[in-house]
Amino acid sequence: MTRGRLEAFTDGVLAIIITIMVLELKVPQGGAFEDLTPLLPVFGSYVLSFIYLAIYWNNHHHMMQTVKQVSGSILWANMHLLFWLSLIPFVTGWMGENQFTTASVFLYGIILLCAAIAYFILQTLIIRDHGKDSILAKALGKDIKGKLSPVLYILGIIGVFVNVWVGGLFYILVAVIWLIPDSRIERTLKDELSE
Repeated sequence: MTRGRLEAFTDGVLAIIITIMVLELKVPQGGAFEDLTPLLPVFGSYVLSFIYLAIYWNNHHHMMQTVKQVSGSILWANMHLLFWLSLIPFVTGWMGENQFTTASVFLYGIILLCAAIAYFILQTLIIRDHGKDSILAKALGKDIKGKLSPVLYILGIIGVFVNVWVGGLFYILVAVIWLIPDSRIERTLKDELSE
């Protein structure tokens, strides 16, 4: 199987996830700016989750550029990733609607950690199927960002019990780390084409 169908399906699922999240933003009853104030936590959690989904979409897109064929294990690993990403609207809404309670921020971190693990599994299976000399394997190298993220999620999950904002700062830190453009795959693809 080629990667086209997997990419199209993933794009569709991510578009639906983002649509569900935005539909959870309720219009306030009043027409004044101060009527928006109660929505700030909901909007804040939406923005963070949107950024995470954009990061996953972007990284998934780049990773799929290195894939020549898709095996059954890659399909299932991709579905595993989409399962965890599909839970983001639920935990986003719960966290924002309840003013960032310990339980909601804890569960948000668990979902982020599980999505990161699922992404790692997907990338590992792609490398296994395409070989240790594959474009993806070369591009990732030691994959410091990929290995650091779960550690920071775990620190955030633990930090929630100290203070919810401590946990939240770790989640934001991971997003910031991934927002910094990562051109490893593009650079490796360009190098491979020029050889």
